[in-house]
Amino acid sequence: MRLTHHKILSFDIKIVLGVVGAFLFFMGFALLLPLFIDLIYQEDTWQAFLVSAVISFGIGGGLFKAYRPKRELKNREAFLIVSLTWITLSMVGAIPFVLAGVTSSFTDAFFETMSGLTTTGATIFGGTTASGQVNPAIEMLPKSLLFWRSLSHWLGGMGIIVLSIAILPLLGFGGMQLFQAEAPGPTTDKLTPRVQNTAKLLWLVYAGFTFVEFILLWLHPSMDWFDAINHAFATMATGGFSTKNGSVTDFNSIYIDVIITLFMFFAGVNFALHFRLFRGQFATLTSNRELRFYGMLTVASVLVISASLWYQSDYSIGDAIRYGSFQAVSIITTTGFGTADYELWPTVALFVLLLLFFTGGCAGSTAGGPKMIRWLILIRNSFKEITQTLHPKAILPVRIGSFAVEPAVVRTVLSFFILYLFLFATSALILSFLGLDFISALGASIACLGNIGPGLGNVGPTDNFAYIPDLGKWVLSLAMMIGRLELFTVLILFSPKFWHE
Repeated sequence: MRLTHHKILSFDIKIVLGVVGAFLFFMGFALLLPLFIDLIYQEDTWQAFLVSAVISFGIGGGLFKAYRPKRELKNREAFLIVSLTWITLSMVGAIPFVLAGVTSSFTDAFFETMSGLTTTGATIFGGTTASGQVNPAIEMLPKSLLFWRSLSHWLGGMGIIVLSIAILPLLGFGGMQLFQAEAPGPTTDKLTPRVQNTAKLLWLVYAGFTFVEFILLWLHPSMDWFDAINHAFATMATGGFSTKNGSVTDFNSIYIDVIITLFMFFAGVNFALHFRLFRGQFATLTSNRELRFYGMLTVASVLVISASLWYQSDYSIGDAIRYGSFQAVSIITTTGFGTADYELWPTVALFVLLLLFFTGGCAGSTAGGPKMIRWLILIRNSFKEITQTLHPKAILPVRIGSFAVEPAVVRTVLSFFILYLFLFATSALILSFLGLDFISALGASIACLGNIGPGLGNVGPTDNFAYIPDLGKWVLSLAMMIGRLELFTVLILFSPKFWHE
């Protein structure tokens, strides 16, 4: 008698669909918010958002009601839920763009929504597609859609899944697996024993910073309340969507530049650290090595870029510092706002910005990119290897301050960088096959994988991604999601061992 072995799934697909449905149901509430903007400005887009919200409520509510989870999630289920949630929410969030008739295809609408939720800030508006369709300029979009773009940034910044864990205890489980799968950085910093309380505290800090920046921007006459709230959303999410085609430069204000520069820097700091500072634990300012490294790298970049602009261009010292600091902080935090066309800058300044494309903010911040803590571990490990060569029998751990980094963490960091460079090269290669020139292919690849937004070449700070063929937009959308979810969360799904016991 022959025995046959049937492979079974390593997770319960019904639980996965149920949780994804809960997040989709929550998305319906977010889709209703632009209706108030439509009411204020008397636009004719309310049907697009109402229909989208009904679809989100209907599908999400139906899935959750049918497959509501009855137990704690397994790790594999959490990984699958996070990736499926990002894809599903991007598909539903793209519907308003299609129904409002402002995009020429669902591909463009999906790209714009994924760019928003992943806080990338790469846009297809203001350009001509590969098929010859002209997408409207950003200023020509209805304000409700502009608000939706910025709101998608804000929700994706801290993580819509973390938000849902904080306010949807009806899911029936603790949610630590989801928090660990979605939270940016190599480690997850819990402020409280319960993950729901942790998520609420992080969102409280996040919302507080957003409100303060909104008020400060609104105080200036160059910004009305609508521009202020949209730029506050995009800044704290390190997203970069603006209400202007020329980004922040269109406001032509030193005050606005300074406020946004400061809050971009704040958004690049671990939000758990912000919370501790608010509680008076000021010793963390000096004891946190990642924060010190982040600050030192930012200051060094600003000094080099500003010096280059002053010495090699016709910038005054004041303007060199103003534009150099804004652009350095914008790239290092992966925000992507612009106040100048940095591609016209001297080679030294442009080279430093190119290096910053591969950095990112601190772990636990809303910034994308590899993150400062990984770079710190990589640098410390490199010095350790040099010393190990001189003393081969010595036991030399990698230390960050007084803490020894576990070898498993070091291996994970090294693997991360190898995969990061591989994905960067692969997506650039695909774009090259699709007809993009060398610089544009590299610029688009790192801009999307690093969640930065503007890149180099034909996707630079004064350009957009509209002209890229549809296949290229889907590749870049996947790159955005992989970068936002820290590579392993998505890449693990491509392993055959993930799907079967």
